[in-house]
Amino acid sequence: MNKQIKKRALHRAKIIQGQVTGLLKGITSEDYCIDLITQSLCIQKSLKSLEALILENHLKTHVKYQMAEKSQQNRAVSELLKIYDLSNRS
Repeated sequence: MNKQIKKRALHRAKIIQGQVTGLLKGITSEDYCIDLITQSLCIQKSLKSLEALILENHLKTHVKYQMAEKSQQNRAVSELLKIYDLSNRS
């Protein structure tokens, strides 16, 4: 993994961990529902940001290699289509 992306991804994951801990505490203490929903939505945005970092790394490393290797090109395309499909499911 690219060192800069890894550093950013770990930072983002730790923030998400703190957000989830806060949400759990809020649920336990029966905080105001809108506050809980707001926290949940923030977590979802943070996860999307983390996913983008991981995808950036994948494109810059694995896909770059796979596209250079003719025997790996179909694998790269297949993996990306799978991720695209998963991200567009409702």
